[in-house]
Amino acid sequence: MIKLLKKYLVDSQLFVSVCGTLFAAFFMAEQMSLRAPTVALVFITYLSGYLYTKYQQSRHFSKVIVLDILAGIACAALIIHNHNAVRLFKWSIIVVLGLLYNSFFLHRGIRKVPLLKIFYVGLVWALVNSWLAAAQFDWPAFSVSLLYITALVLPFDIRDVLDDTVVTFPRLIGIQRTKYLAYLLLTGSALLAIFRLPVDFATAFCIAVAVSFALVYFATPKRPALYFSFWVESCSALPFLFLPVIKYF
Repeated sequence: MIKLLKKYLVDSQLFVSVCGTLFAAFFMAEQMSLRAPTVALVFITYLSGYLYTKYQQSRHFSKVIVLDILAGIACAALIIHNHNAVRLFKWSIIVVLGLLYNSFFLHRGIRKVPLLKIFYVGLVWALVNSWLAAAQFDWPAFSVSLLYITALVLPFDIRDVLDDTVVTFPRLIGIQRTKYLAYLLLTGSALLAIFRLPVDFATAFCIAVAVSFALVYFATPKRPALYFSFWVESCSALPFLFLPVIKYF
């Protein structure tokens, strides 16, 4: 079951795409703008982006390019039919930022710049939540997302500390200090949520932060791959999943 879970859910990039989409849906719900076409747009964008990044230098790349072209056409059609030219512009910028992160045709992608990766990933996810999926730029969604996702990238650097050739925070300041940095970022995101989001949304988000604290605490390079690619990755979906429980009680 674990092998099937890893092959068809995690390695297929479906899981991370669903988690990213649910994180965006959390803020869409807070903005009362949760709509199926926007959710579909975010999911297709995440899935095609992660597939491109994972398979760009593999024998499957030609198939992935075809799939990404079809995904781009589907996204453009969704935007034109349900939104406007401004949303199409936003989506195009997000796509370009994704390509700049780690593309084979770049001499030096963002991923290879020392210490920049975690902030860049946090920035792109924050822009999806606060800009692409929102009618107007939403600063609370941007700031909360930026700190939270940046913190959640750090355990992956801890996982790769023995293999990374680029300077990362675990390689620069050590694993324990990297965890302290993640705690600081998570605390900042929780405080911003408390002061900037409605009570039920802030409560759901703070519970997700508590779970994230625990997963960061137990992160080590010796943990199995699923610890990071499933459990840590799932943290981005937790605010949306906890929300109906909070509203019920």
